[in-house]
Amino acid sequence: MSLLTTEPIRLLVALVAILGFVGLNAAYLVLAERKGAGRIQNRPGPNEAGYGGWLQPVADVLKLFSKQLIVPPGTDTLLFRLAPLLVLCPAMVGLAVVPFGETLVARDLNVGLLLVFALGSINVLAIMLSGWSSRNKYAIISAARVVSQNVAYEIPMLLVAITVLMVSGTMNLNEIVRQQAGWFWHWNVCRLDLNPLMPVTFVIYFICMLAETNRAPFDMAEAESELVAGAFTEYAGMGFGVFFMAEYANIVLGCCVGVVLFLGGWQSPFGAWSGVGWFLVKLYALIFTVIWVRWTFPRTQFYRLLNLSWKILIPVSLATLVLASAVLKLRPS
Repeated sequence: MSLLTTEPIRLLVALVAILGFVGLNAAYLVLAERKGAGRIQNRPGPNEAGYGGWLQPVADVLKLFSKQLIVPPGTDTLLFRLAPLLVLCPAMVGLAVVPFGETLVARDLNVGLLLVFALGSINVLAIMLSGWSSRNKYAIISAARVVSQNVAYEIPMLLVAITVLMVSGTMNLNEIVRQQAGWFWHWNVCRLDLNPLMPVTFVIYFICMLAETNRAPFDMAEAESELVAGAFTEYAGMGFGVFFMAEYANIVLGCCVGVVLFLGGWQSPFGAWSGVGWFLVKLYALIFTVIWVRWTFPRTQFYRLLNLSWKILIPVSLATLVLASAVLKLRPS
């Protein structure tokens, strides 16, 4: 078969695989979160639908599909319907450049890291459109919170990404993983010879990832005590379901990028038997940490959330960037 016929088929297979991966994660990470929340907070989780509650995601999907998709009067109908898709698409496109294995990547781009961060800004725009098009004051306030929160936390996250980029010398995510081959002390999080604050850099990335995905203790978009369901208040049925699915898709993407940039990607910690399995182990370990944080720490106040970024994370991430550049400049080639 010629390239003109094999390439579209390969991209179609990759698209179906990404859709299935996102759908399964969105369904069963919700179950994992509810089970984990029950265990952490010493209360029963879902245990009625199926053996041990394993059919609860199926029941949730059927319930959402059975509900009517209501468009409130006075809304911008086009933007109201378009916003859920705009939230979900960037995460799915970003997963297309993530290398799950040495050859298991939908599209191996030289600027893969740039693509992920460029598409991340669409997520903020989509949430803003969802709140603004709803014609609901609580949704609009929540959307404004999300914009200010994401602008604040994108800055230290980009500074952290630039630090890793300087150390690696490439935007190709697969090449970044290849440079971390060997034992676990070759992973970027342990490369103290290139940047003594590299573990701090990883912690900054993780905090920013929680804020970018609107997860507790930074879930200002869904502060039910004062904003009901936030920017998604007017959405019902699968409209709300797509927003919920997009949240977990963005968590998966953020953890995937963290694994690639700091934890060696598909590389084994023992220098042998590298492969997709190691990537998935690291990925779900990070996702478990995200769930653990949510059900352990209370929601912070909004001004404290912004102060954490502008007064602490941005200066520290700038310091790590300057330190890494100084070490690279003074280090013998």
